[in-house]
Amino acid sequence: MVETDGMDGGTVGERLRSARQAQQLTLEDVAARTRIPVRHLESIEGGDWDRLPAPTYSMGFAKSYASALGLDRTEIGEQLRAEMGGSTYRAPHAAPEVFEPADPKRVPPRTLVVVALLAIVAIVAVLLYLRSASLEGGPDAAPGAANPARPTASAPATPAAAPAPSGPVVITANDAVWLQVSEKGGATLFSGQLAQGQAYTVPTTAKAPVLKTGKPEAIRISVGTADAPPVGQPATTVRDVSLLPADLLRQGASAASPNAATGATSPSATAAPPR
Repeated sequence: MVETDGMDGGTVGERLRSARQAQQLTLEDVAARTRIPVRHLESIEGGDWDRLPAPTYSMGFAKSYASALGLDRTEIGEQLRAEMGGSTYRAPHAAPEVFEPADPKRVPPRTLVVVALLAIVAIVAVLLYLRSASLEGGPDAAPGAANPARPTASAPATPAAAPAPSGPVVITANDAVWLQVSEKGGATLFSGQLAQGQAYTVPTTAKAPVLKTGKPEAIRISVGTADAPPVGQPATTVRDVSLLPADLLRQGASAASPNAATGATSPSATAAPPR
């Protein structure tokens, strides 16, 4: 890499680290603000660009880091471009980045997991007991009958539904994607571009949040620890996709709402994503 000192002295990584330490912030604090994984922040501070996904994402991560610290993101971007200008750096052909939530509140409490497992075990035990009783409790044969009718086992009880997964609804970008989340027929909660590895958490206070995007194949939606089915076909603009946990996890909810326009123009035609 070509090392170029900034206006305040030092490389981009050194300036960001100095600013963070001056504000008495940890890398975890910055990760919580920017939604950038801690390992990427460490690579930025150390100037280890080969460990980042691509030069474009390196630039975006560094600017987001600078904004979180109150630094001039444009100046940081220009200095980083100068540092990387003479290099032959190319992003390694690695597996797609998987977003690592920095907020521990997204992880369901251990007690909730234990209670759910106990509930499932109890349901299975009840079903096994009912099935055994139905096989053994047939009607008695009539006295003197030459060929008493063989008891007919009653049909097993219908399995009770297991507790539905719960938790926050998180939209994670597997690739750069524009999306919009809003209250159905109401205010916009989020509208903009997510870089690869970034995520957006739907507010738990939202009444009827819906999703709009032109690249449904570029996002992964999770409810707590469970992944929801895809919300639309690739390269298809989807609208009014319900983001309520029950709707996302319902069997068969694998596509967008009936009014999703197949082959519609990109969402940028109605709301341009921020640069």
